[in-house]
This record gives sequence, C-alpha cells and structure tokens, in this order.
Amino acid sequence: MHTTEHIKPTILMADDDYEDLEMIEEAITSIKPDASLHKVVNGKAAIEFLSSQPDNKLPCLIVLDYNMPELTGLEVLSLIRKNKRYEKIPKVILSTSNTPADVRECLNKGATEYFVKPSNMTALLNVAEKMLKYCGR
Repeated sequence: MHTTEHIKPTILMADDDYEDLEMIEEAITSIKPDASLHKVVNGKAAIEFLSSQPDNKLPCLIVLDYNMPELTGLEVLSLIRKNKRYEKIPKVILSTSNTPADVRECLNKGATEYFVKPSNMTALLNVAEKMLKYCGR
C-alpha cells in the first residue's frame, strides 16, 4: 500500500554570514513553518551535503551566497551543473553584489534566479516568498 506522506521541503542554504543565514531562515519559516533548512557556511560543505543525500532526499531548492570561502556560489553552480542529478533543483544566488557581470555569470552557469540580499525584513520576506515558490508549495 502506497501512502502519500507529507515530506517537509528541505532547502539547502550556503552562506558564510551566520547573521544572514539566521535572517533568511526566519523569513522562510515565518512563511512556511515546516520548511527544513540545511545550513552550511561554505561552498565545499554544500557540495558535500548534496553528495551525501539519496536522490529522494535532495533539497527542493539550493540557495547560495555569491562570495563564500572554499568554493564561491559561482563555483558551486559550475560543479553541480555537470551532474544530471541536480539539474531539476532550482538554484538561487543570494548576494550583496548586484554587479551585472556577476548576475549574468551566475545565470549562465545555471542559477535559476539571482537575488540581491535585502536590507530590511519586508524585502527579505518578499525574496523568501519567491524562493519558496521554487519548492512548489
């Protein structure tokens, strides 16, 4: 017998700024309380987390900071783009940089969308709302 059990949406978030991670988590969980965030502080940890997950446990969304130690958001995009396993997962860059070249480069490497980190909670809730749409809920 097949039961359709409600699976909590998991979002992978990679950002080396703990404060940003906390604020984004707060915004996301205020909209979607059962969302589960897996937070890592660099690109290498993001790749390790993805590799460790079985196909049916992959996140519904990957949120990457552009500037991170070990591997930048752009480098993570380049690496996971080579693996078909991740092609259906929306990938979003969340960065303080709004340099058109950075935005273009990330979109060319497979980012679904590029958000500039908002400076207030209202704007952050708007971004969180848009990101959650990618999780199909």
